[in-house]
Amino acid sequence: MKFPAFAYCRPNSLAEALEALADGDDVVPMAGGQSLLTMMSFRVANPSRIVDISRIPELRQIEVRQGAVNIGSGVTHARLEDGAVEGPIGRFLAECAGQIAFRAIRTRGTIGGSLAHADPAADWPVVLAALNATVEVLGPGGRRTLSVTDLIEGQMQTSLNPGELIVSVDIPLSGWFGFGAHKSARKAGEFADAFAVVSIADVEPAVWIGVVAGRPLRLAAAVEPDELRADRRVTTTTSYANLLRVIEQEVPDADEYSAHLSAVAACRALQLAYSKDAGR
Repeated sequence: MKFPAFAYCRPNSLAEALEALADGDDVVPMAGGQSLLTMMSFRVANPSRIVDISRIPELRQIEVRQGAVNIGSGVTHARLEDGAVEGPIGRFLAECAGQIAFRAIRTRGTIGGSLAHADPAADWPVVLAALNATVEVLGPGGRRTLSVTDLIEGQMQTSLNPGELIVSVDIPLSGWFGFGAHKSARKAGEFADAFAVVSIADVEPAVWIGVVAGRPLRLAAAVEPDELRADRRVTTTTSYANLLRVIEQEVPDADEYSAHLSAVAACRALQLAYSKDAGR
């Protein structure tokens, strides 16, 4: 299906982008366009103007400052996959980025676009929530900083106000002891049927899931990493039973199979987080 008619502009600075976005509520920003253009093709979205922010230098920078890595919202999945961020965090981000769709998609799709789109099956919202990331937002009211869970309110719903842009993502670099992510999909490149991420910064691991919950959800369940050996069937463990029970409580509308897949994904992510090559 052909796109509906729309106006197009490509600003060269954040100031120009904000000015263009202030023209009306049906003016939308576009970074990689991998989600927006598909939605327009199916008439799910019908903006009067697209503001292409893909060439704004400030949104494409990566730098380390004050103990955190600051990643511009226009940084593509492919750059992260190719090791644009160094160290254990960088290796984990590269691993997660490499599992997103296909390379052609990764060369256009951006980390900020994924957050702004807030698809429950997307990878970055769950990964960044597990890494205690914060998001810097800029708009007519100035700058503000949000946690990922404050940004994403529900399925394809965010707390962004009209005219606001996600400028960057900050991820703390120190204090991590391990990471693990597991995606369950019917075939490579498809959206996940279940996705879980585990980060270890304290005594207790932080277990996060996406997809089934509609937004990143931390599971407050008792787990026993020692029982989750790589060669063990995880559905026989108490960790699986505890995780499944919490998922059923937190997401009562989830069907039995989806809840099961999410609990298994969480167990697999735990196995990876406690493995020898987990980035510690």
